[in-house]
Amino acid sequence: MPTRPRILIADDHPGVLKALKRVLSLDCDVVGVVVDGREVAEAAARLQPVVAVVDLHLPHVNGLEVCRRILQTNSRAKVIVITALFDDRIRTEALAAGASSFVPKQSVNELNNAIRGAWAECSVTAHSV
Repeated sequence: MPTRPRILIADDHPGVLKALKRVLSLDCDVVGVVVDGREVAEAAARLQPVVAVVDLHLPHVNGLEVCRRILQTNSRAKVIVITALFDDRIRTEALAAGASSFVPKQSVNELNNAIRGAWAECSVTAHSV
């Protein structure tokens, strides 16, 4: 098992995408970045990330549907849905869609904690198989 989680990032805002890549690259291997909801599931199937960090509001296909599509092609992946506008109702929908976490974009610490938790879950699963 790799020592750093393989991360796919999906966000349509160039500044946010650049910042996420820069911050997450410190502790993770960022294997891909995607800006369009239509492309995320294909990228996840091809790149096999351990964790996908997915913006809730992507063009063409929203983050909830992206979450479902990723999990159809890679059931072991963990999807963390991020958003600028936190809403408990949407959080419930994201978790029902299979997201492992729902995190505000502005909380880097919370995002890092969610990634560490997802990575730990994957490590335990990989060792128990």
